[in-house]
Amino acid sequence: MATSASQTLRTTSFLKTPSLSLSSSSSSRQSLSSAFSVALRPSRRFSKPLVVIVKASGSLDAKPTVLVAEKLGEAGLKLLKEFANVDCSYNLSPEELCTKISLCDAIIVRSGTKVSREVFESSGGRLKVVGRAGVGIDNVDLAAATEHGCLVVNAPTANTVAAAEHGIALLAAMARNVAQADASVKAGKWQRNKYVGVSLVGKTLAVMGFGKVGSEVARRAKGLGMHVISHDPYAPADRARAIGVELVSFDQAITTADFISLHMPLTPTTSKILNDDTFAKMKKGVRIVNVARGGVIDEDALVRALDAGIVAQAALDVFTKEPPPADNKLVLHENVTATPHLGASTMEAQEGVAIEIAEAVVGALRGELAATAVNAPMVPAEVLSELKPYVILAEKLGRLAVQLVAGGSGVKTVKVTYASARAPDDLDTRLLRAMITKGIIEPISSVFVNLVNADFTAKQRGLRISEERIVLDGSPESPLDFIQVQIANVESKFASAISESGEIKVEGRVKDGIPHLTRVGSFEVDVSLEGSIILCRQVDQPGMIGTVGSILGEENVNVSFMSVGRIAPRKQAVMAIGVDDQPSKQALKKIGEVSAIEEFVFLKL
Repeated sequence: MATSASQTLRTTSFLKTPSLSLSSSSSSRQSLSSAFSVALRPSRRFSKPLVVIVKASGSLDAKPTVLVAEKLGEAGLKLLKEFANVDCSYNLSPEELCTKISLCDAIIVRSGTKVSREVFESSGGRLKVVGRAGVGIDNVDLAAATEHGCLVVNAPTANTVAAAEHGIALLAAMARNVAQADASVKAGKWQRNKYVGVSLVGKTLAVMGFGKVGSEVARRAKGLGMHVISHDPYAPADRARAIGVELVSFDQAITTADFISLHMPLTPTTSKILNDDTFAKMKKGVRIVNVARGGVIDEDALVRALDAGIVAQAALDVFTKEPPPADNKLVLHENVTATPHLGASTMEAQEGVAIEIAEAVVGALRGELAATAVNAPMVPAEVLSELKPYVILAEKLGRLAVQLVAGGSGVKTVKVTYASARAPDDLDTRLLRAMITKGIIEPISSVFVNLVNADFTAKQRGLRISEERIVLDGSPESPLDFIQVQIANVESKFASAISESGEIKVEGRVKDGIPHLTRVGSFEVDVSLEGSIILCRQVDQPGMIGTVGSILGEENVNVSFMSVGRIAPRKQAVMAIGVDDQPSKQALKKIGEVSAIEEFVFLKL
């Protein structure tokens, strides 16, 4: 949208955004019996929110009580005991935990204890912090924690080296049949010919996920003389080059690798990412290592691939269900090496996790907002009410933009433009920027992005998010006219999403309280951001809407919105179709086979 003469631009970077300030007030001293909470209290113009920390219940001098519900290293316990009363009670039943929790200000768990909604409700408002000694937080009800004003923190870094070392151990053990040969010798056999292995040197290893663990595995594999490639849309290419790793597309990684090592989180995007279709694309005799999450592999499909000889061997530390059933076909397969989720099980890692989570919990009890927080603080109702539809719009634009990225170059630079008739000081965009960051990062990351950790998470991943304000003439009744998200220096799987200046560009507005996609690349569209979207570039000719609509109708896929943006009549056009359900592969194939359609993409919201 062109700006008028009176419109001005303001550009900022997330690195220069004022940080949250911590304070207490006289009113907070009167509320010591209430639950701990973190709230943003805006000034009259909402320009400089203030963080108010309501501290522990009881008297000012009383020590908080921390319940350690699963075994924790001594170094971590020592740190906790210097600040709080520590109750180490292991193997509590759900009923026992609900009874005990009302006496505790914080709880530390590993993966075995479920911190459910019932636990938060039973705490009577006293529970202020949940600490997860590890990365995954599947066993903590985040929604209930946030509703009850309880901060959740984890320990995401201490396990890195241990997990990488275990990945390499499984890689070597699998290649040389160590586990099978050991069992054979102990059974009184001597089968040298049966357990001939394969060499690692000169082989191609595909590291799927180039985060902390993946990059450490890559370093060690390079030391073994392997050629290492990696797929990760968010990995900085310069960091990969620094250790001699080539970033490639997903298909290139799985089709060229001799060994595949998985280091991706379990998200809706990565669930069963290795399945019958992807196994069929792999080089025959490929070997697979998984020390990430069990659910990223379709275990039944892996058994079929092993039986067919597509996958020669697999080494697995994680499973969809843990522990797996005794009759699990994958575990019992002769070409599978299995360990019981030992990735973090070194003495050094256990102590590191204990220290990291103890520091995070103590910091939270002191009222500090740790970078490892995984749920959002409470936002003032008046701010959230006004921004709510724009918050939804921001996250969905981020998700749309990142799904349009293709290739292995990595997302590094994102520019967000806000157009508003309000003065810059009247609009706090931190929550919007956090939601755009969430939409870009969360689909393939185990990190939960929120107002607390958005800037930290983006910076940690080498993602620079800059903001630009366009100040419009007119009434400032609504906070924003539109939000625009641009991703630079990347290829797109939908060429029409590339703007004249060469970036992937998507733009959206809120109409009658509903977020809408209003621009893709250079094309204007208008489609509600509900459900999912199909984008088609086509020759503008009669009958196209009916043709595509009929294909979807035959598949019982309901169309909620449809819009066409075109350059000129009978020239190129982009059709945006909102659908309530995900079309089948057959339906998408039929759409792609329509002669007038030049390209299309399905985007899941």
